[in-house]
Amino acid sequence: MKTNVFLVKEINARTYFGSGKLDEIRDEVKELGVDIVIIDCPLTGSQLRNIGEVLDVKTIDRTMLILDIFAGRAQSGEGKLQVELAQLKYSLPRLATLDMNSERTNGGIGGRGVGESKWELNKRKIQEDIVKLEKEIKEIQKHRQTTRKQRLSYTSSVALVGYTNAGKSTLMNAIAKTKAYADDRLFATLDVLSKKVWDEGVEYVLIDTVGFVRNLPHELMYAFSATLEETLDANVLLLVVDASDPHKYEQIEVVEREFNRLGIDPNRVILVYNKAEKLSNEEINKLRSYPYDTCYISAKTSKNIVQLKQMIRDKLSQFPTYR
Repeated sequence: MKTNVFLVKEINARTYFGSGKLDEIRDEVKELGVDIVIIDCPLTGSQLRNIGEVLDVKTIDRTMLILDIFAGRAQSGEGKLQVELAQLKYSLPRLATLDMNSERTNGGIGGRGVGESKWELNKRKIQEDIVKLEKEIKEIQKHRQTTRKQRLSYTSSVALVGYTNAGKSTLMNAIAKTKAYADDRLFATLDVLSKKVWDEGVEYVLIDTVGFVRNLPHELMYAFSATLEETLDANVLLLVVDASDPHKYEQIEVVEREFNRLGIDPNRVILVYNKAEKLSNEEINKLRSYPYDTCYISAKTSKNIVQLKQMIRDKLSQFPTYR
């Protein structure tokens, strides 16, 4: 599959791309027989409509792509509701780009009055659905908080935190010997997973949280912020980083800011540089150090997993009753 990339120097308010660049993209679309065009940034509804009219092919922006992927992979009831809510919140401000001259439906009382347009009906329906979903999600979160407190009242917990595709699910499998879904692709895990671990006489719950995403759309920042609540109650946090990722240091800084916002004690954090099998010993030695205990592992080959498990046990002995 061939992928063509077009860069933008100056943003056009109407079509994002300038007319010349848009014509160039249209020619490429026709020549290659492209089915879909993806714009790697959030666009307004009018920009999407205007670009689509010129290209004469389905056009989506980065947010729509992420929402579609999330919708296809969410498994839990709450995860599905959160995705649906995010999709509705994304679509609501873009309804204004629909045809405002659409046919009026159902007149006012007694058959008089202008009634509501299709756009107005859609807007009201989405607003009602948003309120309903927010209520359902709030009830689910309330129940989850209660069960989480009950679960954590008798055992310690360790939370896996990091960017998507860093190898958190693979690491969970290596530590807990689980069958949690793991794949070398983005958004492989969209729901909070937990598994009991018994290791050298130490018992704890291992929690795999939803991964961070670069420039995550704000609709999803709110939708999936609940997963980070698990880290507040965890005795120990494993900050899992793909050691071979060229953006790893930027990612660590983003997670660090979130830790600071949540008031996470850095002494409870273990920085886990994963996928060490992709680096030479010289490259590993050059990895940047941070004010965390650090372990270099390969979750795929189980390299240094024994060392990491020992570090977890040591941390749990230091923070047995954090809550």
